[in-house]
Amino acid sequence: MKILIACEFSGICREAFAAKGHDARSCDLLQTEQPGNHYQCRIQEVPKKGQWDMMIAHPPCTHLVVSGARWSKEKQQEQKEAIDFFMALVNAPIPKICVENPISIMSTVYRKPDQIIQPWMFGHGETKATCLWLKGLPKLIPTEIVEERKPRVHYESPGPNRWKNRSRTLTGIANAMAEQWG
Repeated sequence: MKILIACEFSGICREAFAAKGHDARSCDLLQTEQPGNHYQCRIQEVPKKGQWDMMIAHPPCTHLVVSGARWSKEKQQEQKEAIDFFMALVNAPIPKICVENPISIMSTVYRKPDQIIQPWMFGHGETKATCLWLKGLPKLIPTEIVEERKPRVHYESPGPNRWKNRSRTLTGIANAMAEQWG
């Protein structure tokens, strides 16, 4: 399958699908952290040649997350742009789509997610509710339940890379996607 991993700089999800033999390519404004098939550009600039079979999208959540709602009145334009971008991903002409985001206003603006997963369901002892909006894909089945759980991402030290460290897809989730959807 030809798989586009939108808004991914880490290469984690892309490489999980590539390991299964798929033509997986990531796209982000940032350079990839892992060598591989990566478009460093806006998603709108990705070549459309050879229709995509699947897209896993990780749109920025800064202006969508419920935890930042107290600042919504001050950033209405940014929020509108984030909603429009999210909806463009959801409505892309691709048969199989997963758009992931934390608990966000999209549950109200668009619709409730098809599934909410946690890292501890996929071999990581962490909590971080992640919503999945699915099109043409089944819900993910947990692969390895971890009993001891900590909210690591919530304790991430302040600094310039905090957002990056909090936004990376964990390998257990990426591997489950590749195994179950690829």
